[in-house]
Amino acid sequence: QVQLVESGGGSVQPGGSLRLSCVASRRIFSTYAMAWYRQAPGNQRELVATINSGGSTNYADSVKGRFTISRDHAKNTMYLQMNSLKPEDTAVYYCNVFPATIATRDSWGQGTQVTVSS
Repeated sequence: QVQLVESGGGSVQPGGSLRLSCVASRRIFSTYAMAWYRQAPGNQRELVATINSGGSTNYADSVKGRFTISRDHAKNTMYLQMNSLKPEDTAVYYCNVFPATIATRDSWGQGTQVTVSS
């Protein structure tokens, strides 16, 4: 069973920062490219950022320059540093393998809620 556990969400004011963490099983972490996804109420899940085993990263245009994805292989942990947060960043954030098409249905965790409001 794939295990992915997200944490670090919370409520912040616009312009604030949060750092999300994702702990994955060693097999998943060492085998696949990983990504952060998010889903706002009433919206489809969208890709936020990706990172491969070599550390190459890509970002959605909406977060480019504000978010930074990273991974620590020794800890089987992936991070998402989110700066200059905007209300439109409000969503439940999930981590999983990339692309999402290879993720199993039961691999999606609870996610972590990020709320940006004044």
